[in-house]
Amino acid sequence: MTRISVTRVTHSCHLIEIGGRTLLTDPWFSERPGYHPGEPLALTVAELPRLDGVLISHRHYDHCDLASLAAYRDRHVAMIVAAPVVAPARSHGFDRVTALAPWESVHLDGVTVTAAPARHGVYEVTFVIRGGGRTVFFGGDTMLTPGLEELPQRFGHIDLALLPTNGLRIRPQLNRQVVMTASEAARLTAGLAPDLALPHHYAFTGGWFCDHFLAHGDRDPRPFAAEVRQLAPATEVRIVAPGQRVVL
Repeated sequence: MTRISVTRVTHSCHLIEIGGRTLLTDPWFSERPGYHPGEPLALTVAELPRLDGVLISHRHYDHCDLASLAAYRDRHVAMIVAAPVVAPARSHGFDRVTALAPWESVHLDGVTVTAAPARHGVYEVTFVIRGGGRTVFFGGDTMLTPGLEELPQRFGHIDLALLPTNGLRIRPQLNRQVVMTASEAARLTAGLAPDLALPHHYAFTGGWFCDHFLAHGDRDPRPFAAEVRQLAPATEVRIVAPGQRVVL
């Protein structure tokens, strides 16, 4: 088996090195009213390494910042996306865009990317990435949804799971939940049994007005780590700052 590594850029945006390839997940490189990462941005688009692929789970701006990513030097980079992202990606000049529905796969020179189920406020997919004998699950900002419990049966051992934990709720919609909570993420971690779990999608803030009147979530990832220690003691949890590279 080869080593894998992950570098957190911010929010749910990561650089994943697996099977000799480098993939970027859910790009977010800018801010606008109501959308603030709540933590530093580790890299600008100009500072990105050569990418072999970009994975985009859904069309929300904080996961699909195509206007910023359009400054990336290679518009021919492979884009693997949820179906609603295809048209906007092409409109920003990217010409290798593939939509995957759950359980569909695409191959990138020795790395296989498979879409998995998700549930959110808009259509979303999650991703399983396999290469060099290693497997990574990227959870975007999904809810805990049926189908995710099938991942170990479908793909075998999972080395690394990247999971949202803030339980985001939309206040004007009767506090409708749109992202899994720390407890739900811990339960999923126990089912997936990865060697390592990294929480993400927790530092986000909409600013004072949005946080008090539009949406709210838990910005502390430590409860996730504590629950995983109870439910899945064999899994290590690391809370990773932007720019920190973790190697397995």
